[in-house]
Amino acid sequence: MASRKFLPLQNGHSSNQQEQQNISGHSLSNGFHIEQRIAIPEMCFFCFDVLHKELHGLERHVEPNILGISNMAFPLFVTWKIGRDQRLRGCIGTFSELNLHSGLKEYALTSALKDSRFDPISRDELPRLTVSVSILQGFKEARDYLDWTLGVHGIRIEFVNERGSKRSATFLPNVATEQGWDQIQTIDSLLRKGGFRGQITNATRNSIKLIRYTSQEIHMTYTTYVEYRDRYHAQGIITCRVQC
Repeated sequence: MASRKFLPLQNGHSSNQQEQQNISGHSLSNGFHIEQRIAIPEMCFFCFDVLHKELHGLERHVEPNILGISNMAFPLFVTWKIGRDQRLRGCIGTFSELNLHSGLKEYALTSALKDSRFDPISRDELPRLTVSVSILQGFKEARDYLDWTLGVHGIRIEFVNERGSKRSATFLPNVATEQGWDQIQTIDSLLRKGGFRGQITNATRNSIKLIRYTSQEIHMTYTTYVEYRDRYHAQGIITCRVQC
C-alpha cells in the first residue's frame, strides 16, 4: 500500500454540506453521487468505540458491518472537539479514497492521538468529547480562486511558496463561515496555514490551483455514544456496555 500523507485541519468542524443540484466534475471510482447519503451516526459511534477501546487497552471494538456502515471508498476526515466551547483536539484526514471500515478506524485514532498540534487525547477527556466524521465528495477544479461558494464548498489549494516549494492546504466547508471570513480572507488564511510567509498579492492568489468539494458530515457527543452503546447492548448487537 502506498504511503499517505496525514492532513490536519486548523478547524475541521462543519455541518452537513451538499451542493444543491447537478454537481459536475470527476466521479469517484465507487460511482456514488453527492445526492446519496453516506455519512450516518453509526460512523461516529464506531469512531468513539475505537478510541474508547484504545484508551482502555482493550483489543476488541464493535465491527462496522454490524452497525450498517458502508465499506465503499471515500476521502474522509475525523475531527475531535472538547468541552462546551468545542475546542479543537484533533483533526486529520485524507483525500485518498479509503474503504470506510478501515479508514474510519485509522483516522479515528490518528486524529485523536497523532495530531502534532496537540497532546494525545487522554482517557479522562473522553466524556467531554464530540466527534465529527466528514465524507468528501464532488471534487472539481475551480476556474479561479473565487470559483467556490462560502458555506457549501470545502477547498484545497496548491501553490508555490516564496522559497519555490510546492505546498497545499485545505479547509472543510464550514470553516470560513464559522470564522466569519469572506472568500479572500479564507484564501489568505489557507495560504498562511499552508506555510506561505511572503506578501500575499492578487498575483499570489491567481497563481493558486484550487479544488473545491462538498462534505457530508455527522456529529456525536460522548453522551450520545453511551446512549447508543446501551441501546445496542439491550438489542444484543454488542455483548457489553462499558469495557470488554
